[in-house]
Amino acid sequence: MFGLTLVGLISLNDPPRHRVDQSVLTCKGAGVKVIMVTGDQAPTAAAIAHKVNIISDPKMEYNYMVDELKMSKEEAWEKSRAIVIHGDLLAEKHAEEAELDDADPERGRYLMDWISKPEVVFARTTPSQKLLIVDACQRSGHVVAVTGDGVNDSPAIKKADIGVAMGSGSDVAKGAADILLLTDDFSSITLGVEQGRLMFDNLKKSICYSIAINISEMTPVVAYAVVQTPLPLSAILMVCICVGTDLAPAIALAYENPELDIMKRQPRSATMDHLVTAKLMAFAYLEIGILQSFAGMITYWWVMNDYGIPMGTTLFMNGAEGYNPLPTDVYDPDQPNFGNSNWGDAENLSVIDWGWTFQSGVDLRLFYTGKNKNDWV
Repeated sequence: MFGLTLVGLISLNDPPRHRVDQSVLTCKGAGVKVIMVTGDQAPTAAAIAHKVNIISDPKMEYNYMVDELKMSKEEAWEKSRAIVIHGDLLAEKHAEEAELDDADPERGRYLMDWISKPEVVFARTTPSQKLLIVDACQRSGHVVAVTGDGVNDSPAIKKADIGVAMGSGSDVAKGAADILLLTDDFSSITLGVEQGRLMFDNLKKSICYSIAINISEMTPVVAYAVVQTPLPLSAILMVCICVGTDLAPAIALAYENPELDIMKRQPRSATMDHLVTAKLMAFAYLEIGILQSFAGMITYWWVMNDYGIPMGTTLFMNGAEGYNPLPTDVYDPDQPNFGNSNWGDAENLSVIDWGWTFQSGVDLRLFYTGKNKNDWV
């Protein structure tokens, strides 16, 4: 055709969603790797990735260093931080491995090498290639979350460990997803990561608090059995402590605010960092538990000492012999033996087991035989 006149040009701009750039930075600080997989051309994908902070420096991208800076492929690979992979190159590499068995560990090695770069973008990808990318990430040991809204994204969403679909997406993508974002906001994923870490931290705090009290409650029982100290806590009192005072603080720990560095930590290992670990058990039992037990027993002996019963007297007191009180006993310091009228009666002499409730209220003055505080039977 001839004689045409250029009137003007029209450019379409599809800007990134609001706050995506800040959310990507937050994910990077939390150790969450963001990989961009798009159907756009490679230059467009690289420009958008730089705008949303997926690629921090375009000059450190592998293809730029090879094509523009004229570096060798080996040197560019060593120095580059980012890489943009075209779908045609991915298809070519995959075709070269057609003869390899699916169980071969070298199958997909090229894709795992690409993913090892800190910043990765895949352009002009097909739905089957998205599956290859997800599989390579999982084989590299990553917990993979895939977001999308189209029918072409649904296979990758289904294969991912966590499938996330947009509320405005297709019904197929919604059906394949585990999580549905009603707001279509990428920052919701960042908030979900933060809330997940907060729940994990608070659960560990509640579990640590709940099991740490076991040592401090067991110590009086052990002291009662080993050194025969009068039982500081009865069974009813232990139940009151567990139900009445431990329940509320344990629940309150579940509502604690996040720590300041919660989104600056590296992700925990799914195979090593469990909810209850040996470190948590050691902290609860050997550190917190022993400290609580020490404080409780010291308080017990301190109070007993204030009432005139020194610590040395409480040791092996369970096996001490004393005279059972009679209704006619008068507790008068001016009377002989503090009013213990049956003192010296061998038949009324017995061992008082201080662990029994009906005997724990016996007045200790019945065991007093002299003028000094250590003159006990």
